[in-house]
Parts: sequence; structure tokens; C-alpha cells
Amino acid sequence: MNISKLVRWFSGKRQSAYASPDAVAVEESQAALRQLSLERLMAYGVHHPDAVELRARVWSGERWQDVATDLAETCLAPPERHVAPETAVTRRNRLFRASALLRMSQMMMLSNSPERTAIFVRAGKAFEEAAALGGDRRRMTIDTKNGRLAGWLYPSVGPAIGRAVVIGGIEGWAMDFGEMGLELARRGVEALLLDGPGQGESRFIHEHYLRPGWEASYYSVFDLMERLEPRLPFGFIGNSMGGSVAMHLAAREPRIAACCDNGGPLDPGRARASSMMLKVAAHVGDVTPEFAIEVWKSIVAVDPAKPVTCPLLVVHGGQDPLVSTEDAEAIFGSGKGMDTSMVEYSDGDHCVYNHADDKHALICDWMASRLGAR
Repeated sequence: MNISKLVRWFSGKRQSAYASPDAVAVEESQAALRQLSLERLMAYGVHHPDAVELRARVWSGERWQDVATDLAETCLAPPERHVAPETAVTRRNRLFRASALLRMSQMMMLSNSPERTAIFVRAGKAFEEAAALGGDRRRMTIDTKNGRLAGWLYPSVGPAIGRAVVIGGIEGWAMDFGEMGLELARRGVEALLLDGPGQGESRFIHEHYLRPGWEASYYSVFDLMERLEPRLPFGFIGNSMGGSVAMHLAAREPRIAACCDNGGPLDPGRARASSMMLKVAAHVGDVTPEFAIEVWKSIVAVDPAKPVTCPLLVVHGGQDPLVSTEDAEAIFGSGKGMDTSMVEYSDGDHCVYNHADDKHALICDWMASRLGAR
């Protein structure tokens, strides 16, 4: 039998990565190109060729959301799918890629909306289907005093030496930190990548917002972890604004055995540009900007009356446009325990996305060493 097939992979929409920046006419797309570098996209789970094409096509004038969605659809139904039967390995790869692209497609939406919720729900379903094919993570829904929280549990590879809760900030959330979850699990640290109050699926699916008394939501998570295995110590890793949350909780919760602040600002409640203010307010829900700021002010990264005394690691990018070296040093200096460290990557961007491998190695090795020593 002679079977001959010709499949051409070509998208008429694809543009040169070297097109003139003058072609970018949409303000939203310009903002996306500034905020979402190649390194940051990859750190959030977008594969390199997808990230390159996304930025190139937006650079050439297409809308950010349209391109990210189109690339996600191509991942799920590529032209060559009719040539070879799709294996589970291939399907998993495409689902994870599509989920990351869908999450990026809503990244420039400033407020909550049914459309944004639908996008996030679809991204979560793709992520969950991929997770089921690999068996290295599973969805968790946690009941708290303030409502339900969503998260992803990464079981340890081999006997567990401890657990770690990982959260993101204003934009990057649980699914975006999958690589950190895998790296912790490989070191024997069971990782719970959590969408905290106002974040990700906790917000879009369970309508769990950042409100006064938000700490109780995390305490319920800690209660659950303690019930599951009281002998395992646990740590807390906060990325971006989540670093400030980590500092706040570690100063008040004696069960946190180790705390890592990666890129947390010294003053979470400070005034912000209008576009970022909308994103900050969206965490709190349908409230006034004034109320939203008051809630954010309740996150206190450094409180002289309540210092962090457990082992503390502060990770800082020397070129971080959001957190100055002076602020990072002030956070580092506030730690009053016997084991406090700060690592600065001189050319690091916000949350050191541009040194992802080294950052993951540092944070995960440090957390494993502190939890394993208890």
C-alpha cells in the first residue's frame, strides 16, 4: 500500500519577528509587549516557539488576546494531527501549552467579567486533563472560613520531607508556577500551588476575593495540611505580591517553618498607575478603589512589632522595576531569626523570571534543606 500525504504548517497570520514597532497600534498590545517578556512568558509555562510567535505577531499589529487564543487553538488541533495518531504524551504537551496560552490571553484584561471567567475555566480544564495524563499533580479544592480556594497538589517524588505552599501575586497564579511545583516535588517537598483570595480559579470560579480577614483563608489551608500529616513541617513561598503575603503570614503563624519572599514589595498598599489599580481592585471584587486600597494595606510585609523569626530567604532581581534593591534589603533586614539570607541576581528582572532555572534551584534547594533539617 502506498500512502502519500502532504501537510504544510503555515499560518497566514504569522508575521516576521522583525516587523516595525510602528505597526503596533493598540495600546493594550504595547503594554503586553512591555510587561510580558519572552522570559516571563516561558516562566508562566508558555513554550519558547509559542512565546516567540505570540510576541512577533503582536509586534506586527495583531491583538494580544486574539493571537494567544489562536495559538492555543492550533496547539489543540495542529495541521499534522491527521498524519499520526496522537499519543498521550503528545496530547499532554499540547494541553499544557494551550492552557498556558489561554491564561496569557486574559492577562491584559483589567477587570472581572464573564468572558474572563470563561477563559480561565477553559484553561483550567485543559490543565486538569493534562495533569490526569501525567499523574504528577492533581486539583485540590479547599474549604475555608471565607469560602473555597483552588489549588494544585504536586506529590513528592519519593518520601516527603515536608510541604510548601506556593502563591503568586497580582497576575501570575497557581497554574503559572507549575515548574516550581515540579522542582519542589523532585526534592521531596510536597507542593501546594494555591490560588489565594482574589487569585486565579479561587476568584473566577469560587468568587473568593481578597477581603478583610483574608488571613483566615490561609489558616484554614494550614489546618488542612496539619491534619493530612502533622509530622511534616511546611514552608511558604510567595512570588511577587505573594512575597509580601508570605512575610505577613510568617510573622504571625508559628506553624510556618520556612519563608521565601521572591519579589514581594515592601508596601503592597501604595498608590499605583490606573491600569494596575484596576487589576489590584479586581482582587477585592466589585468595590470602590478606596476600599480595595485599604484591604491591600492590611498586608504588612514588615512589622517591627511582629518580625519574621523562622528561616527566611529573600530573592531579588537587581533590575526589578517594581521592587527596589533598597526595599528588598529592608525586607531582608527585618528578619530576626538566626537563619536569614538574601540573594540578588544583578541583572534579574521582577521575580527573576530571566533566570528561571537558577531561581528554581535556589528556592527549592533552600526550602528542602530547611524543612528536611527539622
